[in-house]
Formats: sequence, C-alpha cells, structure tokens
Amino acid sequence: MSSEKSSKVREKVQKIISLIQGNRYLKAVTSGLASTLAIMVIGAFSSLFGSMNIGSYQQWIAPIKNYIELPVNFTTNLVAVYAAFTIGYSLTKSFKISGMQGGLTSLLAFMLVTPVAAVKIGKAPATVLPFKWLGAAGLFAAIIVGLISARIYVYIVQRHWTLKMPAGVPPMISNSFAALVPTILVAIIFTIVAVIFDNTPYGSLHQLIYGLIQTPLTHLGNTLSATLIVVFLMQLLWVLGIHGGMVGISIMAPIWTAMTLANLKAFRAGQPRPYLIAGLSSFVMIAPMLGLVICLLFFAKSKQLKTVGKLGAPGALFGIHEPLIFGLPIVLNAYLAIPYIVSPLVCLIIAYISVVTGLIPIDMGMQVPFGTPVILDQLMRGSWKFVVLELILIPICALIYYPFVKAYDKSLLANEKAAVENQHESKV
Repeated sequence: MSSEKSSKVREKVQKIISLIQGNRYLKAVTSGLASTLAIMVIGAFSSLFGSMNIGSYQQWIAPIKNYIELPVNFTTNLVAVYAAFTIGYSLTKSFKISGMQGGLTSLLAFMLVTPVAAVKIGKAPATVLPFKWLGAAGLFAAIIVGLISARIYVYIVQRHWTLKMPAGVPPMISNSFAALVPTILVAIIFTIVAVIFDNTPYGSLHQLIYGLIQTPLTHLGNTLSATLIVVFLMQLLWVLGIHGGMVGISIMAPIWTAMTLANLKAFRAGQPRPYLIAGLSSFVMIAPMLGLVICLLFFAKSKQLKTVGKLGAPGALFGIHEPLIFGLPIVLNAYLAIPYIVSPLVCLIIAYISVVTGLIPIDMGMQVPFGTPVILDQLMRGSWKFVVLELILIPICALIYYPFVKAYDKSLLANEKAAVENQHESKV
C-alpha cells in the first residue's frame, strides 16, 4: 500500500474513532462508572475480609462478621443506584446544564422503574425495595434509564420549559425551581413506563433489559475470542496513534463491570464464580510494557532507546505507558508494532489457560484502581497466585519484544554513528 493510500485509510479510521471518543453518551457512561470506583473498592474489600476462609479466621471474626460485611449492602449491592446518578450527572453536565439536578432526576427515574415488593413486618403490611435490581443485575437498566432521563431533562431545559423566579431570589432556590418542571415531566414519563412494564409478562423494565441485553452481552464478553478481539483492536489503535484504551473501555466498561460484580456476589455467597474472563484484562496492563522496559534497559545500545527506557520505566511500573508509546515511538513503528500487539494477546491467552486449568482462581471481583503498581495490583485482587502469574508474564513479554527491539536498536545505532561521523566531518 502506498504512503498516500495508507494516510487516507488512517484518516478514515481516525474519523470513526473520533466519533466514538467524542460521543457524549459513551463518555457519560465511562465517566459515570469510573466515579463509582471508590465505592466498589470499599465493597470488594468488605466482601473479601468477610468471606476469607483461612484457618480459623471465620471463627475469629464470627462475632463481628455482620459489621465487616455491612458496607457491601451500601456499596456493591447499590452500585446501580450510584451509577444512575453519576451517569445522569455526567451527561447533563456535558450539555453545560446543572449536573446535580440532572443526576437527581436520573436517580428518580431509575427508582420509579424499580419494582417494589409487598411483605409483612409482624402483622403489619409493608412495601419494601429489594436489593435484587439495585446492584449488578440492575446496572444496564441504570445506564439506559440514566442516559434517557438525563437527555429528556436536557431537552426540556434547553427549550426553557422551566419556572423562572424573580430577580433577587437566591441562586440555590432559583435553580431548584428551574428544575421543578423538567423533573416532574421526567417523573411522569417513567411512572408511565413502570406501569406499562408492570402489566407485561416481563413484570418490569429491569427484567426486560436484564434478559434481552445484559445477560447476552455479559455471556459474549465472557468468551476468550471476544476479549482477544477487543484487546487486539485497542493495541492496533494505539499503533495508529489513537488512544485505544479510551475507545475499548468506553465500549466494554459496562460489560466488564457487570461481570466483576457478578463474580464478587458469587464469591461472597461461597458459590462458583460465573465469569472466567472477568479480571483477566488486568494481566495485559503492566506485564507487556515492563517486558519492553527490560529489553530497553538491559539489551539496547543506542542512546535513544536507553534514554526512553529510563524515562518510561517508572511510569510502566504503574501502568502508565504514554512515555514509551510516544517516546520510542510505538506509533506507526514497523519494528515495534508487532510485539506491542502480540504480547498482550499472549498474556491474555496464558492467563485464560491458567484459570481453566486451575493454576489461578477465577477473578473474585475485586476492583483495583488504575495506577496501582506492579505486584500490588494483583495482590489487591485477592490471591498471591495472581502476583506469581504477573511476574512470570513479564519475562515472557521481554522474550517477545527482544528480537524486535534488537533490530530497531541496530537501526538507531547505525543512525547515531552516522550522525556522529557527519558532525565530525563538518568540524574538519
């Protein structure tokens, strides 16, 4: 392919990716779910500390186990509630409209379509809100309802269907009244939706979304082939100079989050964890680039690669790869493109085989913040076996990179020598 055709293809790909990256709805979902990370980390560790079965640990914590696990009910078991608010907040704010009011309206809409149950407390009848649809099972409903309700809210506000208070009224009160009409209209719409689905075989909007969307997507995301394709495309986009991580995570975040939360729920209940793939993407975050750093620091001879290796090593320990990607560069680099794409795929395949053969456990659903350093990142996921696998993958990735780095290093070294000779001749 000629350079002109290659440039045109790259421009077309970049336009498509820019549309995805710039899509405010995908951004709202990604930003909204990312905002719940701290809450999910608290819930994950609460589950871990309450469910570990090592020696006499369970007997030791028996008197306080309910208190140790108390945060779970108000973190991971309510993640859909938090997501409905944060996604609505993010989307509304992207239109430069009050994110707080938009988030509250989305939360209200989500609660309106969430089914309640009639029970008896003693002899008195009562209406309760079960946790069933407030956690992982309700996550996709929270995403869809959060986006739609926030967009309706924005539509109404943009057309000035609001109450305007006279001058001199404090802004806090004025904003509250301005949100009144949009919120009422959204509430009416989603009340009607709740009534409609309550009179269908599904019983609720939650059940429809869970059965037709969330379950099929999570099962698809649980296949090795689908995950390999996602990782391959993410790496390929980076080679083309496009932030592959942002694109991939924007699309896959809801699916991966639902899988890890389902595994966490099963882990807490002492049941088999359903999703083999969940958490395996963590093994492609750090090991491949640390393998590259090893090659740069110990086997490269050119000044460029050694310098970039030293500058990029600290960030690589924390999963920050930009100094290496743009410093080497990996973007449009014929020498390094192949190992950059292949090494994460190899890591993913080895991790999958390790899970299937029982060498490492299925992911427990622990949420690890981005930027957690090597070793600690896998240790926080709940097993020393994850750490061992990550340490094994680093030299494997170094072996994959080695011949390509040596070839690239040889080319750079020749250029550096030629530059020195030319500089010497010019002085003479």
